[in-house]
Amino acid sequence: MKTASLSGSPRESVGKKDAATLRKNDRIPGVLYGGDSQTHFHVARLDLDRIVFNPEVYRIQFELDGKTTECIIQDVQFHPVTDKVVHIDFLQVFADKPIRVELPLRTKGTSPGVMNGGRLELSFRRVPVRGLASKLPDSVHVDISKMEIGDNARVKDIEIEGFELLMNDSVLIASIKRTRAAMSAAAGRD
Repeated sequence: MKTASLSGSPRESVGKKDAATLRKNDRIPGVLYGGDSQTHFHVARLDLDRIVFNPEVYRIQFELDGKTTECIIQDVQFHPVTDKVVHIDFLQVFADKPIRVELPLRTKGTSPGVMNGGRLELSFRRVPVRGLASKLPDSVHVDISKMEIGDNARVKDIEIEGFELLMNDSVLIASIKRTRAAMSAAAGRD
């Protein structure tokens, strides 16, 4: 996983009025879980948006009161109308405890089926995995280099090292669908 740095400030008071005041000042309230106790903090909206609105998954080096903690994003709450972040939860990462995250699903290779006019369909943008933070990759890759029109790839077809994919082996991940252009090209050859 990629690493990002973020710094925050502790919250003196916790409550709706305090959170509303922070949001008006472009600060996002949050909570850090996983350690000995919960820590309430606030961070700059712009700094947080760069991490949240990004397709990558980050291990965050979070600095609070001069102390740096390694964590991941556990939960994000968005405003229902504006889609602005209104609250964030971080989970502290320990070297010996596995974590659960959703990694981006990416393709590897060039499909002959797509080259012949088929259309690649991915069933998921992200897939849930569990493993030690140090062993988790940036993304999960599915090899499509041998897939023809009508072929598909399932969870069992993904090569996994150092982490566990939290989906049933029979779940469809990617498929090459027949398109009208491919059908008319096949009819023209006959």
